[in-house]
Amino acid sequence: MKNKIIMFWVIVLITIVSAAVILTHQPKLGLDLVGGSRLVLQAQTEGTSISKVTPEIMERLKFAIENRVNKLGVSETVVQLVGDDKLLVEIPGQQDLKQAKAFIGETAKLEFKKEEKGPNGETIWVPTGLTGKDLSKASVSTDNVGKWTISLEFNSEGAQKFYELTEQLVGKRMAIFFDEDMLSDPRVNEAIYGGNAQITGDFTYEYTERVVNLLNAGALPVPAKIVEENTVGPTLGADSIEKSKLAGIIGLGAVMLFMLLYYRLPGLIADLALIIYSLILFALFETIPVTLTLAGIAGFILSIGMAVDANILIFERTKEELRAGRNLFTAINSGFDRAFTSIFDSNMTTIITCTILYLLGTSVVKGFALTLALGVIVSMFSAITITKNFMHLIFGTGELKYPQLFGLSKDEIGKSYEAVETKREKARFGILD
Repeated sequence: MKNKIIMFWVIVLITIVSAAVILTHQPKLGLDLVGGSRLVLQAQTEGTSISKVTPEIMERLKFAIENRVNKLGVSETVVQLVGDDKLLVEIPGQQDLKQAKAFIGETAKLEFKKEEKGPNGETIWVPTGLTGKDLSKASVSTDNVGKWTISLEFNSEGAQKFYELTEQLVGKRMAIFFDEDMLSDPRVNEAIYGGNAQITGDFTYEYTERVVNLLNAGALPVPAKIVEENTVGPTLGADSIEKSKLAGIIGLGAVMLFMLLYYRLPGLIADLALIIYSLILFALFETIPVTLTLAGIAGFILSIGMAVDANILIFERTKEELRAGRNLFTAINSGFDRAFTSIFDSNMTTIITCTILYLLGTSVVKGFALTLALGVIVSMFSAITITKNFMHLIFGTGELKYPQLFGLSKDEIGKSYEAVETKREKARFGILD
């Protein structure tokens, strides 16, 4: 009994923490709920050495666009292939497309050039072969006087190139160009080891951050042109949220009412466990975080029915044990133990299906699969741990004096076999009166 009381307080603590997470965090909502922007980009081969857009190039373009859009600070964007040469980009909550369009379309070309004299004695800048492709990481930093600077860290090959370049240019200037614009042209005083460099200048923080994000995102393998753009208004999202809330309340209420009317007191316990289940699951959605779309909310509502399904199996098995004459404590334990295999097998098949849908499905299908899988996992904890703990604490080891609490009549309760004392000489031969 002591262990059961400890588990009860653990469940209470988990419930309180889950409620606190829900109250202090905002769920991440998808494009169909909060509105936003939808862009279609088409890969371009004109003016490049690429004659044909291959699936490999599109995968690289998709990866680069994903990195860039995520650097905007917009949560849970969707980038997916459409046809042979197009990408669909969905940005939740982003109504102003100007910044996103400019950011997505830039080439992010970083070059280091050396100074030479032209035919007429003018200064020209010649590429040295050291470019942004040799970078490992870029970051925002400050110099000794507090000005914003761009710190560069080269990969192993780039570090060697940078060392050889600075060794050749000692006493000369080396210019750093970003998208054909000169950022700075410092004088090289000595060869620089280690593969680290710093770009200084009169930069604002916004400009420095933008350059760093573009450098970290990498250059696009081919130019990409925006061929289609539209926005999804927040009105549609707000209407969808309200309808989803209503559907969730009706679904949850109908299930709880059925459990209460059909299973009586165990049904009330299951309803309480279902409320705790909902709190834990929503807390997980906000902690991971999970982006809730209409499909994701549908997965959550479906998981409510599956959460109660486990309780139904347990309660029906418990009623069978009571009809067979088991005492209350034994019937409850047997009901949980014998129903566990069926619960585990059915939930595992659902989780396997959700995994396949998540790995192979589109973004909408992935949202449905993720919320449903999380719901199934939490429902197992709810049915096996929470409901069982409450059943033991409420019923204890006592006898079932009121079968109506389980939705049974007195006539349905069986009697277990009871051996009575018999004569000693008959007992020797195994004969019982």
